[in-house]
Amino acid sequence: MKSFLFYIIFFLTVFGASAVKVDTITVATKYLATPMKLIVYTPDSAFKGGRFPTVYMLHGFSGDYTNWSSKEPRLAELADSYGMVLVFPDGRDSWYWDSPVDASMQMESAITRDVVPYIDSHFPTIPDRGHRAITGLSMGGHGSLWLALRHPDIWGNAGSMSGGVNIVPFPKSWKMDAWLGAYDSNREVWESHTVINNIDALKAANLNIIFDCGADDFFAGVNEDLHKRLLEAKVPHDYSSRPGNHSWEYWRNSALYHLLFFNEAFHRADAKAAGK
Repeated sequence: MKSFLFYIIFFLTVFGASAVKVDTITVATKYLATPMKLIVYTPDSAFKGGRFPTVYMLHGFSGDYTNWSSKEPRLAELADSYGMVLVFPDGRDSWYWDSPVDASMQMESAITRDVVPYIDSHFPTIPDRGHRAITGLSMGGHGSLWLALRHPDIWGNAGSMSGGVNIVPFPKSWKMDAWLGAYDSNREVWESHTVINNIDALKAANLNIIFDCGADDFFAGVNEDLHKRLLEAKVPHDYSSRPGNHSWEYWRNSALYHLLFFNEAFHRADAKAAGK
């Protein structure tokens, strides 16, 4: 009986402990007006050991770096069970571009030149494209595909949830004109800064792509259009449309699909590295 109670106590002590290490960090960058705050989940190395693949998860417009961790507590469990480092940057309202009109909002450069190197040097990551993924919701969905297609040397896996994958139909919305200039006088800039007009770059990037959108979402049409264009261009991707709208109820569910998709991609990268 004493032996049985010992094992019960041991089980509760070990497996009842925090599944991940949670760090709130600040990364210095010259590309933004102020340093960037991030939250990072790291699997408990006492149990798993070694180094881990990394998933960057971007928030939407009017959000911040705390959104994912506060809205979806299951991410901590998944980071531990899959063995992933999860990184939640503070994208502000940037749409994750380097603004051509505001030198203090160079978010693409801040993430790719400062944040990614910092994460790889301070956390137990596997620092190669096959073991990095990026995804996000709404503005962050556009941002994740934008960053991945422009930096395929960094990310080999990309996703988007309810992403604003075509910004052109929304020229006066979500502060985009603050970073790109007014649409009427900067049409070429707008056309070049929208994901849906970069199909050739997406194809050349050779990414594992997953994206989805709720059927009742105001971005449903542009996501369906992106799916059709990728099919026409013969770009492999995983696309789904499910019941739902532009809400955390939808994104919490969507995140589970994305992490499963990335986990499978990471296993394939492992097998490739092992020569299997």
